[in-house]
Amino acid sequence: MNEEFSIEIINPDKSFLQRKDVTEVVIPAFEGEMGILKEHISIISFLKPGILKILSNSNTEEYYVEDGIVEFKDNTLSILTSSIISLQNKDKNKILELLKNAEEESTKKDLSDQSQYLIDQKLEVLKSIN
Repeated sequence: MNEEFSIEIINPDKSFLQRKDVTEVVIPAFEGEMGILKEHISIISFLKPGILKILSNSNTEEYYVEDGIVEFKDNTLSILTSSIISLQNKDKNKILELLKNAEEESTKKDLSDQSQYLIDQKLEVLKSIN
């Protein structure tokens, strides 16, 4: 029985990734980590900073995402994100730069609770990657 579905990730620069052989995707949603399998109910959700895992029969890929919108419908997962970085060939300098920027952001005095939450999430994930 075929358990595969399609995924498309789009960022402002281009269509980042398109695959039709995905068996599971784990997304860092605001509601918590969410696993998507074939025939999952239709959803629309928001991404928070975290690790996006894409599993297929042949391999597992991991990406760092900062934000975005996720839609799953008719066995197609669409992800729109402004920032995505592959962790397979991770660029240590890019990760350190993102970490430094997040640390600088966290010292600002006039942050809303939501902004502080997102920055804390970013810091936690980037430290775990580094």
